[in-house]
Amino acid sequence: QVQLVEEGGGLVQPGGSLRLSCAASGRLFDVYAMAWYRQVAGKGRERVAIIYDTTNANYADSVKDRFTISRDNAKTMVWLQMTDLKPEDTAVYYCNVVSYGPKQYWGQGTQVTVSS
Repeated sequence: QVQLVEEGGGLVQPGGSLRLSCAASGRLFDVYAMAWYRQVAGKGRERVAIIYDTTNANYADSVKDRFTISRDNAKTMVWLQMTDLKPEDTAVYYCNVVSYGPKQYWGQGTQVTVSS
């Protein structure tokens, strides 16, 4: 059984920064990609960033140049460094891991609120 646990959400003022972390445990093999999604109540889940290897990452246009995704070599941790946060970044952020198969795994989500 695979478990993903996110940490690091919270309340931050506009222009501030937060770092989300996600720890993967359990029987996780052949990881293809690790990603962060976010969801606002009443809307669909949006992919924010995805990383395939240590240097190959893609970002949503809305967060490009503000967010940075990274992971460890063992593919058991993935982070999302968020800077210059805006109120429209407010959402529940979910960690996502895709392994060959394919199989997808999700964390329970962590709330990020950007407000003055």
